[in-house]
Amino acid sequence: MTIFKTKDAKNAFYIGAICVLGYVACYFAKNLLGVVSPYMIEEGFYDIQYIGLLSTSNMLFYAVGQLANGIIGDRIKSKYMIGFGLTFSGICYLIMAFSDVRMLVTAVYSLSGFFLSMLYAPMMKVIAENTRPIHAIRCSLGLTFASLTGTPIVGILAIVFRWNMVFVVCGFTLIFIGVLSFICFHRFEKSGIIQYKQIQKTSEKGGGIKILLQHAIIKFSFVAILTGIVRTSVVFWIPTYLSQYLELSSASATTIFTVMSIAQAVTPYVSMVLLYDKLLKRNVNVMLIVTFASSALSFLMMYIVSNGAVNILFFFLAILTANGASCALWNAYCPSLKDTGMVSTATGYLDFLSYAAAALANQLFANAVSDIGWGNLILVWGALMLAGVLVAAPIRKK
Repeated sequence: MTIFKTKDAKNAFYIGAICVLGYVACYFAKNLLGVVSPYMIEEGFYDIQYIGLLSTSNMLFYAVGQLANGIIGDRIKSKYMIGFGLTFSGICYLIMAFSDVRMLVTAVYSLSGFFLSMLYAPMMKVIAENTRPIHAIRCSLGLTFASLTGTPIVGILAIVFRWNMVFVVCGFTLIFIGVLSFICFHRFEKSGIIQYKQIQKTSEKGGGIKILLQHAIIKFSFVAILTGIVRTSVVFWIPTYLSQYLELSSASATTIFTVMSIAQAVTPYVSMVLLYDKLLKRNVNVMLIVTFASSALSFLMMYIVSNGAVNILFFFLAILTANGASCALWNAYCPSLKDTGMVSTATGYLDFLSYAAAALANQLFANAVSDIGWGNLILVWGALMLAGVLVAAPIRKK
């Protein structure tokens, strides 16, 4: 007796499983610096300004890479993009583990951002073009789940090992999964599980752009920017916020952040299966309004409430609901572009906007901590989520 009802379901599982594994490794790497930064600062190895510089440069390279690799991903087979991206980023993390030369560390950490940007858009293309719509949503939910589980893995390792040893473990993990991904995708191509759809041809100038405009790409560009700032930049500063603003020890901050990250892993399923699918009847606009508004309210309560435990609870709710808006973007909107043949291009473009905004915000947040203080910075985060409500509100045509 097989657990899969159809061959399509089995093939979708194979594709989704290797993509999820690669994306767990990706987010293990992407969240590593944010988790171990309190230890690095505590030891005097780096200061908060340099940590901010490293994070910002990595995000910028990741953002530019998403734009470039999104376009390339519609033209080059995914096995090359994903396999090489993971392997080369792993080498970068190994160099970081053993070097204290700031120029070299900055260079390789920036490059790791570019290499990791070779994963998501090609993964979305493979999933959208080789699985049925219901399976595509489930596979993309798996990617979102993977992006959230990478963080607690780092947190657990950071509690057990010294920070530089965590870089070593990350480097070898990325290389191993990179080679494994290449082998698996190669076999999928040979067996016909994976086939590649060509970009929609059009005789009109700017046809590709027009196709995306017809699919509300401008609106979702703003959604990508706003959710990207929270899910990447704000989340990056959680351990530092907990240790500096709430005056917790580095170990306590890391432990709480890890617990928050584990709890967030259920976000994709609560957001998409319960809220989006069951309660809101797959209405993306209402989904965005509800989640953005809830996140804005939670940030406001963070500002009002001074009690540490309650403050942390509202911080968790703010991140959780902002991730709900992010889920609508990546798990509902992007797979819906399947018939355009431009899933990788559109996903890469949106992820570029997401991380470019996060990189800019990250540097501003690093400076804002000393200029306006954590309290006022919380209000800024809430205002961004309020802007999301305005973006999501439907425009009435006259």
